[in-house]
Amino acid sequence: MKVLVTGSSGLIGSAAVRHYDSVGADVIGMDNNMRQEFFGPMGSTQWNLERLQKETKRFTHHSVDIRSREHVFELVKTIAPDMVVHCAAQPSHDKAKDIPLLDFDVNAVGTLNMLEATRQHAPDAVFCHMSTNKVYGDAPNELPLIELDRRWEYANPEHFHGISESCRIDQTLHSLFGASKTAADVVAQEYGKYFGMKVGVFRGGCLTGASHSGVELHGFLSYLVHVAVHKKPYTIFGYKGKQVRDQIENADVIAAFEAFRNRPRPGEVYNLGGGRENSASVLECIDLIAKISPYQVDYTLGDTNRTGDHICYISDLRKIKSHYPEWSIRTSLTDMLGRMIEMEEHKAAE
Repeated sequence: MKVLVTGSSGLIGSAAVRHYDSVGADVIGMDNNMRQEFFGPMGSTQWNLERLQKETKRFTHHSVDIRSREHVFELVKTIAPDMVVHCAAQPSHDKAKDIPLLDFDVNAVGTLNMLEATRQHAPDAVFCHMSTNKVYGDAPNELPLIELDRRWEYANPEHFHGISESCRIDQTLHSLFGASKTAADVVAQEYGKYFGMKVGVFRGGCLTGASHSGVELHGFLSYLVHVAVHKKPYTIFGYKGKQVRDQIENADVIAAFEAFRNRPRPGEVYNLGGGRENSASVLECIDLIAKISPYQVDYTLGDTNRTGDHICYISDLRKIKSHYPEWSIRTSLTDMLGRMIEMEEHKAAE
């Protein structure tokens, strides 16, 4: 089996590389480290690429920009992959406003390039598209909430499981990142439904793990661990620090891709986050870091929230669990944080 992974040096991409290499697939990575361009040296994924090259047996890397249609088509034609795991993106909710053309070219046009190259040169391939819960814009904020001591919570029992795939994706404030990812999400669905390609769309909650190169503008939990270990100040953007996110570890994301590969459903959309069991507010995450480690987070509460940001977001996982009952969340938030702290300590010691 040949697996093509875009964004292969990033969090989810590198997890896909490791997984498919471990089961004997030929894994081809596409990544030109644009994360460093987006976020500066701290956002670079070069360290992760070097780890992959040392630890894998059947992985080859190509520094290809997904905006370059010519190079994308040439590579896909040469490889003719059996599976495409598309993770490459400009990932920051906030950064997009400063680079709107670049953001749209990477997220929307880059995805279209990958889909069309696959349609022309590998039409039977399974295509897993990594989307985001930001396609819902701030529509989830319309649900009634109650304020608890350390978090916001849904007021009505019928919302206990969180946001489902039926939440609308238009007539809402997205951020430009959310808009570009919505364009990519819809066109990916179309290639599945219109052309019958084996495309699955996965709307990620907070994706995280020890391989994350978190920065202030993206990668909340990873960056929170970084500032804790290195005793740096941390600013919480609005909502009293009680905004809730559901965290999912990268291996659980790959397990969902693998379930889809085994029984693809063309054009389907799945919310993919940590769900109710891995949901926590920023303050609760800070508390948990202090509970399981010697580190304290020196934080300041800012008055202004990020534009279009979610107040309380929990992924309703009932659809993906009903289609793929063999899949479940295996990594707890506590375990995730423990692994991330160990990795940050290891990097600090190098």
